[in-house]
Order: sequence, then structure tokens, then C-alpha cells
Amino acid sequence: MVDIPATAADAPAASANRTLTAISIAHWVSHFHIFVLPMLFPFLKDRLGVSYIDLGFALTTFAVVSGLTQAPIGFLVDRVGARIILILGVLLGGCALVGLGLFLNYPALIICAGLLGLANSVYHPADYAILAAHMDESKMGRAFSIHTFAGFVGGAVAPPMMVALLASVGGAGALIVAGGIGVAIALMLIVVGIPDAGAAQARRAGGAEAPKVSVMTPAIMMLTLFFTLLALSQGGINSFGIVALMNGYGITLSSANIALTSFLAASAVGVLAGGWLADRTVHHSRVAAVCFTINAAIIGAIAVFSPPAWAIVAAMTVAGFLGGVITPSRDMLVRQAAPPGAAGRAFGIVSTGFNFSGIVSPIMFGWFMDHAMPHWVFGASACFMLATVLLAMVSERKPRKAAIA
Repeated sequence: MVDIPATAADAPAASANRTLTAISIAHWVSHFHIFVLPMLFPFLKDRLGVSYIDLGFALTTFAVVSGLTQAPIGFLVDRVGARIILILGVLLGGCALVGLGLFLNYPALIICAGLLGLANSVYHPADYAILAAHMDESKMGRAFSIHTFAGFVGGAVAPPMMVALLASVGGAGALIVAGGIGVAIALMLIVVGIPDAGAAQARRAGGAEAPKVSVMTPAIMMLTLFFTLLALSQGGINSFGIVALMNGYGITLSSANIALTSFLAASAVGVLAGGWLADRTVHHSRVAAVCFTINAAIIGAIAVFSPPAWAIVAAMTVAGFLGGVITPSRDMLVRQAAPPGAAGRAFGIVSTGFNFSGIVSPIMFGWFMDHAMPHWVFGASACFMLATVLLAMVSERKPRKAAIA
């Protein structure tokens, strides 16, 4: 008699944990697939007989398709259901890579890049819609942080995995195996039976669908800009940090690599810490503002004072950690701003900010390097951080008040 209610009470928690694990694995795949083609560029260049500009066009295709489809996919998530959209997205990404491995030519590469961009646009709207609908409210920040951390891990393991696959099964085989992982994860999502979210969930539950409301609110528009500035503040450091440190600060390649690695590793740790913090505050904009104010001072100091290598490594480690801390709070801001039943659309729209940054960032920070202005890689990043502070203070809508019985 005593064990029965305990078991019943544990069931929702077990279901939530299973859902979080499955969605996080899907997010792992998304980041892993993002790095598959870049890691195989040397092989693809030799095998296809193309230039690096031709290969770069494939990445541009990926970014443009992903940017143009994020918002429409968000609408589909809310209208059709997040579960089927997520499964189809994972399956599409896997099949695209398998197809490129089987039909290895340049047109197939461009088609593959476009399909990968479409698949990539699925993850944020679908993942966050499911998590927002099925995670325990008191642990929502930690759920978002674990989901983000899994994506970081997917990007981190992609280079060594692809190098190992290239050495063992060749370039075509590496593409097929990488795609096969996506197909296997899609089947796993079906077997696990991940829950749904959006209008489809409401219909199956026998409830009335949420009224159709516009998500193009001032809060969502400002959060889209917030996501863009956030990505710009980190994109330059991620892409050009090493060459900027070597050319402008006189430190070695080894030290520059250590600095960037410390920045990225600390970001991953900061994401987990940020999830714990996000569950203990409703003032998510204040968390973002405080962390980025400190970060702007740290990165700005690197730009202005040219510190020695050990100080740069220490400073970038702290900056990376604080940058990770704000990520769950960033996601909670979007959840608060999303109208009821519109989480997919909200996350789809704001995530286009990442794609805008992906188009602008390489050009802008590359211009700094071409004009012998390496310090501005860090200076511009600090300016974008200050801009995110200003937006964070006006982007957070007041948390929904619980109904008082």
C-alpha cells in the first residue's frame, strides 16, 4: 500500500527524464552534423576537384537554408506537432549525409548542404517546444542547460570522430556512418516514444487548441535581435580568436589554442551551472545582464591592454564560463515571451538570429583581420556584449503569474 503511491509519483519524473535524454541526444546529433562537412573539406577538395571557395559555398547554402526555414518550421511545430517534425528532421539530416556518401559529386554536396540546413532548422523549435511542455517547471532551467550542453558535446566530439572515420573507412564511408548515426537516432526517438507538443498534443489530449495568436510581438522581435547580438559577441572569438591572438598579441599557436579551448570548455561547464541558477530566479534578464557586463569588461580589457598569454587564458576561461551561464536564462526569456501554444514559433523566430550572425560575422571579423586590426576582434565582441546587456534589460516579459484559486 505504501509503495503504490510512491511508484505513481515517480512515473512522471521518470517520463520527464526519458524525454530530456532523448531530446538531448537529438540535439547532440544536430551539432555533430554541423561539423561533418567542414571536417571532411580536405578530402572533399581532393576527391571532387573543387576550390575552397566552392566548398565555402556549401556552408553558405547550409546557413541560408537554415535561416530561411527556422521560422516556418516553428509554425509547423505548433500546427502539426513537434514530435513528427523532430523525427523527420533527424532522419532528413542522416539521409542527406548517406546520400552524399553514395553519390559523391559537387551537385550532391550542395544538395546535401541544403538538406542539412533544413534539418538543422528543426531542432530548436521542436526541441524547446517539447521541453517547455513536458519538463517540471521547477527544473526547466536545468533541462534547457542539459539540452544545450549535449549540443556542445556533439560539436566537440565531431572533429576526432570524423578524423578516426576518415582514417578507418575513408571519406565516403565516414559520410555514410555519420548519416547512419542520424538515422539510428531517429529510430530511437520513435522507439522511446517522445511526447508531442503544439496543437497536435492538444487534440490528442481532447483539449481545445490554443487560440491563434501572433508571435510577432515586440518582445519576440527584441529577443531575435538579442540572439543575433549574442552570437556576434561570441562568433568572432570562436572563428578568429586564434589568428587574432597570434597576429596582434604575439603569442604562440599553442597558447592561442589553449586560450580558445579554455573559453569553449568553460562555456560548456557554465551552461550546466546556468541551468541551476535559472531555476532559482525569475529575473533571467538580470542574470544575462550581470554576466555580460562582466564579460564585456574582460574582453574589452584584452582588446585594450594586450595582456600576457597566461592572463589571456585566465580571462577567456572566466569569460567562457559566464557566457555559458547566461544560455539557460536566454532560453527561459524566450519561453516567457512565447504566447501559450506558440513555443515552436517563438523559438523558430528568435533562432534566426543565429543565422543572421552566421552570415554577417565571418565578413565583419574577417575584414578586421584583413586590415591588420586583430584587437578589434575582441573590441567589437565587447561592444556586442554591451549591446546585449541593454537589450536583456528590456526583453524580459514579466513571468506569467500563477492563477490564484
